Amino acid sequence: MKNQMNKQKGFTLIELIIVIVILGILAVTAAPRFIDLQSDARAKTLEGVKAALQGASQLVFAKAAIGGTQNADPGTVTIGTNTVTTVFGYPDAAVIADAATDVLRAAEVAKFLDLSSGDFVVNPPSAATTPASFIISFTGQTQADSCYISYANAASGTSPAITVVGTGC
Repeated sequence: MKNQMNKQKGFTLIELIIVIVILGILAVTAAPRFIDLQSDARAKTLEGVKAALQGASQLVFAKAAIGGTQNADPGTVTIGTNTVTTVFGYPDAAVIADAATDVLRAAEVAKFLDLSSGDFVVNPPSAATTPASFIISFTGQTQADSCYISYANAASGTSPAITVVGTGC
């Protein structure tokens, strides 16, 4: 009976060290997967903005089709109190951002798409493009950072080309 009373319950120091080592190994292997979450989140946010831009440009086109100006180059569509300049019924990128003069017209995008001005900026492309285009990037980033959305004007009978470049997010 005396032997059973002297038995202590608990973990030995060796057992505790082994558990700590195992937890350390798990942390080292799992940490890189969680560290890269910010860049994945940025890339997915751009995908969401791309979808919003596609939806907004389709709504502008629908409004142009209702008004019979979907084949006009240029044309205009009135949305609420805003007049949006269009090319073949879609928002005109040349009015939004002119690479030759580096004029930024983010207010033109705001006429048909609600972007948080604190999070996103509208820029001209780094070089003049045909068809006209503009990029949307996170505030503080440029096209050189490879984390942006590119919008290129529609051609007759086609939708605008909207692409996400998320390799540098």
